[in-house]
Amino acid sequence: MALVVQKYGGSSLATPELIRKVAERVVRKKEEGHDLVVVVSAMGKTTDDLIRLAEEVAEEPPPREMDMLLSSGEQISMALLAMAIQDMGYPAISLTGPQAGIMTDTSHRKARILEVDTSRVRKELSEGKIVIVAGFQGLSTEGEITTLGRGGSDRTAVALAYALGAEGCEIYTDVEGVFTADPRIVPEAKKIPVISGDEMLELASSGAKVMEARSVEFATKYGVEVHVRSTFSDEPGTVIKREDPAMEKVLVRGIALDTKEAKVTIRRVPDRPGVAAAIFSPLADANINVDMIVQNVSQDGFTDLSFTVSTSDLKTALAICEGTKARVGAEEVTADEDVAKVSVVGVGMRSHAGVAAKMFKALADEGINIEMITTSEIRISCVVRKEQGERAVRALHRAFELDKEPT
Repeated sequence: MALVVQKYGGSSLATPELIRKVAERVVRKKEEGHDLVVVVSAMGKTTDDLIRLAEEVAEEPPPREMDMLLSSGEQISMALLAMAIQDMGYPAISLTGPQAGIMTDTSHRKARILEVDTSRVRKELSEGKIVIVAGFQGLSTEGEITTLGRGGSDRTAVALAYALGAEGCEIYTDVEGVFTADPRIVPEAKKIPVISGDEMLELASSGAKVMEARSVEFATKYGVEVHVRSTFSDEPGTVIKREDPAMEKVLVRGIALDTKEAKVTIRRVPDRPGVAAAIFSPLADANINVDMIVQNVSQDGFTDLSFTVSTSDLKTALAICEGTKARVGAEEVTADEDVAKVSVVGVGMRSHAGVAAKMFKALADEGINIEMITTSEIRISCVVRKEQGERAVRALHRAFELDKEPT
């Protein structure tokens, strides 16, 4: 029998009724002759509720205790789904991340998976059981419970699919797949049937919410084919797979908007060797991902340096930069949360010129000012004012004619 790994998000498990519907879908797959490992997120908004509880009892909850608290959400889901499947007459067992062999580094709240010991999962599968695994969590090399950060359940599913040699990895969510833009912003957005792993990684890193970037990176690196589809529909979704030459025929695959970035500016930084390293090394040590970086032209031996970070990391980043400011002799550290990042993504950029010019003209025609620009081989991103973000997405979607059926 072929092994399939499925993952169900919080919106798919938000109520007891929905959990029973997921159980029915899992059982149908089992009846088709598949072995099944099912990874689950916490029910609905459970994780957000737990974070609020922690903030009500402590101003700055310790990261270790936060992991102990947050890991409980997925354990509720896994147990309830296992109960629902057993109630339908099928053998099932729930396992926590550590019980399923998910081993991580020691970074609380943002742990990385180091390896997966599949022995327990294989044992349960060999006994004919459907294995339900709590996503988002693991056991560190120091024996501590860790969580993987937002989107961590996707990462659990992809890691298990690779480690178990699964035939496929199915990510079930409340949308029907990956679209050319967020349909809530662009009603004419089209579902993309097939997308390369590199394109999906760039879209996820740029704000697309269907899959989390590190999960896509892992799937792409290890060749795990992922099918993103809706829990509430039997329609095919979007397949994320290795790139093939035909994909370059499409100039731009999609538009992404990220409204959860903030811009940090350090003013009058001494323009000399080693200063940039002095600024960014402490941020890296704190596991803060820096996205876009812009340095102004030097004047009188000083320059301004701006970069973007996730809003969730802003408080820590500012504290670190305040400490660095005195050491390097900078004048001031400021933050701007009223920004958004809009990106166009497509492997066709490798072989077609003029994408940047078309993007900048479309934004200019809308009266949208560009504050920062960054590029990769298949992506161009611009920072704009937050209130102009959605208008920018709509303008770019029209400019690149993404309302036509994708191929």
